[in-house]
Amino acid sequence: MMSAFRAAEETVMIDLTKNKEQLQRTIQRCRERSIVIPTFEQMKHPESSPDAIKEKLRDIGLWDITPENLFRITWKNEPVERGGLFRTTPNYIELPRELTGVDARVITLIGKWFPTGAHKVGAAFGCLVPPLVTGQFDPTRHKAVWPSTGNYCRGGAYDSKLLACESIAILPEEMSKERFEWLRTVASEVIATPGCESNVKEIYDKVWELRRTRDDVFIFNQFAEFGNYLFHYDVTGNAMKDVLEKELGNDNYHGLCLTTGSAGTIASGDFMKQQFPMSKIAAGEAVQCPTLWLNGYGGHRIEGIGDKHVPWIHNVKNTDLVIAIDDNDPMNLIRLFNEPAGQKYLVDDIGVDESLVAQLHLLGISSIANILMSVKYAKYFELSSNDVVLTVATDSMEMYQSRLAEATAAHGKYSREDAIRDYHSRLLGQRTDAMVELTYYDRKRIHHLKYFTWIEQQGFEVEELDRQWYDYDGYWGSIQRSIPKIDELILEFNEHVGLL
Repeated sequence: MMSAFRAAEETVMIDLTKNKEQLQRTIQRCRERSIVIPTFEQMKHPESSPDAIKEKLRDIGLWDITPENLFRITWKNEPVERGGLFRTTPNYIELPRELTGVDARVITLIGKWFPTGAHKVGAAFGCLVPPLVTGQFDPTRHKAVWPSTGNYCRGGAYDSKLLACESIAILPEEMSKERFEWLRTVASEVIATPGCESNVKEIYDKVWELRRTRDDVFIFNQFAEFGNYLFHYDVTGNAMKDVLEKELGNDNYHGLCLTTGSAGTIASGDFMKQQFPMSKIAAGEAVQCPTLWLNGYGGHRIEGIGDKHVPWIHNVKNTDLVIAIDDNDPMNLIRLFNEPAGQKYLVDDIGVDESLVAQLHLLGISSIANILMSVKYAKYFELSSNDVVLTVATDSMEMYQSRLAEATAAHGKYSREDAIRDYHSRLLGQRTDAMVELTYYDRKRIHHLKYFTWIEQQGFEVEELDRQWYDYDGYWGSIQRSIPKIDELILEFNEHVGLL
């Protein structure tokens, strides 16, 4: 049985060893299901997708469970619910000074226009592809297990459904109702573990239970699988580069601000630093669960981030700042951005362009936390209107309408007075507290936290942990350089399937 919990010599680079017997069954399954696998190159440049695929997409909905939608795992989908093809630049918005309260240009990529409404479908696919095209994962026999705090297991269940493969989604019981409702229509089994966003140890315990009691499970653990890292390093990183090529001009790209959950998206910062060596990477978390900031713990409400441990795939040595966000801020700002009274106040009193306010629903809870990180980052470095800060909107408010209803039930109808308070205290009132610019030994301190989760609890090898730090270029570089080989294997796999 293969899983994400592999021995050190297998996890250093993404394992591309072939299982020829299982590979033949996988090829046959894809032939029967008319599945063609997109390459990383095609996810970066979807206009290069096969013409036959693009023609079929003209009649397909963005969330439809159909193999052609694998080619919509890209930042460049046309922002429509059905029939869209691809844009030349990724989906993004720039937030004005009236909204952020800072002079710096804050630009955020938009994840809503992925299948499932979140970019995590790309991370899941990045984890799935290497074992799929090498035959390590056999969709005719294995149940795909997707441990997650939300969007990742939704993406994994979606990918599994395309393969007619049984999937097991594991996520905390306190996640939003929308996540569970949709998952039950797609996943074969949904397991709710105790706790909230921060309770990842309980997810890992359930994974170990499945490994001990079932001989047909294949674990795709986003916190440890470098396919997650690689998707964001290559596909999201290149999307950011594309946005800057359009927007930067003579301005200065200063840095990237991203809250961390699985630490997949922040891998894009490794790519961006290679393009812009003076740029910085800021990792964010909730004040209520300050693991990176204070070696702390706790529960919080920013769904999708901050999980009381340091993911195996987090390249801590390349992280420059930690910025913590009070979860009360995004939980109130979702009301300011989405309730009629809040939107009216932003347009009529603050002067935010109405067309921009109409797009604020594209920002989910963790997306707003990313925006607040960017505001704190801009204030800390005293950035000017010639400085650009990048971030990502992982998902949209489509996943959190129940949270708005809960807030109304708890606090009453949202009013103009609420909007005034939230705008001035939750946005303009952001300060440079609860953040730290990391020294060499600050980074090393955070890196050492991996030991307790991954070596003591999950059985990884301490020698590999040391390689992440002391063999930095060899370790992380070997992962980054695996993309051409994976694309080569995908093309070879598609050729054997024989549908193109």
